[in-house]
Amino acid sequence: MNENKSRRDFLSHSGKVAAACALLGATTSVGYAAQSATDKREASQPMRITSPHYYLDNVLLEQGFEFDGAMPVATRTELKTLEIKQGKIVTLRDNRQHPDGTVPVYDAGGKLMLPAMRDMHIHLDKTFYGGPWRALNLPADTTIQDMIALEHKLLPELRPYTQERAGKLIDLLQSHGTTIARSHCNVEHVSGLKNLEDLQAVLARRKSGFECEIVAFPQHGLLLSKSEPLMREAMQAGAHYVGGLDPTNVDAAMEKSLDTMFQIALDYDKGVDIHLHETSPAGLAAVKYMLDTVEKTPQLKGKLTISHAFILATLNEQQVDELAARMVAQQVTIASSVPIGTLHMPLSQLRDKGVFVMTGTDSVIDHWSPFGLADMLEKANLYAQLYISPNEKTLSRALSIATGGVLPLNDKGERVWPKVQDDASFVLVDASCSAEAVARISPRTATFHKGEMVWGSVAPGSKA
Repeated sequence: MNENKSRRDFLSHSGKVAAACALLGATTSVGYAAQSATDKREASQPMRITSPHYYLDNVLLEQGFEFDGAMPVATRTELKTLEIKQGKIVTLRDNRQHPDGTVPVYDAGGKLMLPAMRDMHIHLDKTFYGGPWRALNLPADTTIQDMIALEHKLLPELRPYTQERAGKLIDLLQSHGTTIARSHCNVEHVSGLKNLEDLQAVLARRKSGFECEIVAFPQHGLLLSKSEPLMREAMQAGAHYVGGLDPTNVDAAMEKSLDTMFQIALDYDKGVDIHLHETSPAGLAAVKYMLDTVEKTPQLKGKLTISHAFILATLNEQQVDELAARMVAQQVTIASSVPIGTLHMPLSQLRDKGVFVMTGTDSVIDHWSPFGLADMLEKANLYAQLYISPNEKTLSRALSIATGGVLPLNDKGERVWPKVQDDASFVLVDASCSAEAVARISPRTATFHKGEMVWGSVAPGSKA
C-alpha cells in the first residue's frame, strides 16, 4: 500500500498539468512512456498476407504459471503453430507442423501472442494528430463552458481534415495492437451530423481491419445546445450509443438531462455512454440517479457505460462498495482513461468487486490535451503502477484492462486463450510473457484482425 501511494505521489507530481486536463475530460499520459509514442508505421509497413488460409509458426503462447508454493513467480511458454482460416484460429499445432503442404507459411519469430487491444474511449473525429504540432495555451482556470465556446470556433477549422486524421489515428492504434474501439463523435449544432458522416465513411473503408462503435456525443450539452433532435437523427443514421455530458455542470438540469438521454436510448434500442466529470455532490447524485433509472428499467440493464466517473475518486471505500454492488447487478461498465494527478480512482476496488472496467485514450493531441498515445498497453502499465502491488500474477492480470477482459491465462494459471474457433485477432509483442509486456510496455511487431495482418511484419516461413 505504501509503495503504491509513493508511486501515485510521484506520478501526481510529474503530472499536475496533465491532471488539470483530466478534470476537463482529457486523457493523461506519463513521460516515462514517451518511448511508446514513436510512430512505428514508417519503419514497419504491412506485408500482405493474401491467403485466407495460412500457418503462422514460432508463435510464443503462455502455457501456465510457475509457482513457489502458492505464489506464481514466472510464466511458462511454448512455441506453437497457428492454423488460421477465414479469420479464425482453426487449429493450435505443434510448432512447424504443416499437414497441408499447399498452405502458405509465415514466421512470427518467437514473439509473444497477446489478445488484440481495445481502446474503448477515444475521439477519432477531432484531433490535431496527423497535422502540424499544436498546443493550446489555455489559462489554468479554463472551464468546460470555456472549452465549449472554443469548440464553436475550432470545429469548422478541423472538419476538412476529419477523415484524413481519423484514418491516421486508426493507423496509430493498429501500430500499438488495437483493432477494436469505441469512438465518441460530436453531434451538436456546429458539426450537425457531418462528423458522424465523416467517421462512418472512414470506418467503412477500414472495416476489414478495425471495428469501432460510435457514441453520438452532445459535447456542447444535450439540453444546453438543444441537441435532442440531432441526437435522434444520429441514432437513425447508425450511431451505436447515446452520449451525454455532465447533466448538472453543463445542462444545469440533472434529472431532465439524464431522462432525455435514457429516453433516446430506449426509443432506438441503443446503449448509453455518458461523460461524467463532475466531482461535486452533483456527480454522486447523477450516478445514483442513473443506477435508479436502470434498476427501474430492465431494458437498460447491461447498456450503461459511465465514462470518467471522477466522482468515484472522492468517495470512501464503503460508498464505492455500495455503488459497485449496484453496478454489478445492473451490468454497468466504467470507462476510465486512468488519470494521474490528484484523482485517485478506485479502479482496483471496482474490479475486485466485479465491475467491468475498461480503458481508452480519450484525447490524442487535440484542443483538450496535448497528450494521448493511443496505446492500451501503456494504459495497463499506468494502471499497474498506480493501483497494484506488482508481481508476476498481478501484472499479468492488469493486461485485461487493455484487452476487454481477455487474458491468455486465468487466475489459476490455466490457458484459456487462444482457443480453436476464436477470432484471429491478436498482437505479437517482443516480450517473454504478459507480465513483462505490461511492465515494460514492450514493442509490438505485428497486429492481426480476424486473420488480416493490419500492421507490422512477419517473416516468410519454411515449409520444410
